[in-house]
Amino acid sequence: MALTSITNAEVARKEQRELSEDEVLTVVAKEAKRRKEASSAYADAGRPELARAEDEELAVLAEHLPTQPDDADLDALVAEAIEQVGATSMARMGSVMRVVQSRVAGSAEGGRIASAVRRALATCAC
Repeated sequence: MALTSITNAEVARKEQRELSEDEVLTVVAKEAKRRKEASSAYADAGRPELARAEDEELAVLAEHLPTQPDDADLDALVAEAIEQVGATSMARMGSVMRVVQSRVAGSAEGGRIASAVRRALATCAC
């Protein structure tokens, strides 16, 4: 399924092209997220065999993804981004998110980044 998603992304525009490594990683990360969500849905629905199959596919995809930064590293990146942007309130969350996402280049999930930014801006003495 991941190979199909990569092929679909390659032909999604007006002309076919080969994806860059970063674009392939983005597609693989999306597929990993789908597997994680599907596994959770199957487990909640009482279908452990299907959940297990999704978990196995997720493990294969995870081997091809960069390691996620730990919370301390992510918090440090968020603090640097807040300082760079000059954010003083939640109104600048989008600007901070863009800076952090460009620095982690797909190695951290958007939800983790958003949570770290919210937490930092809520406790910010800016």
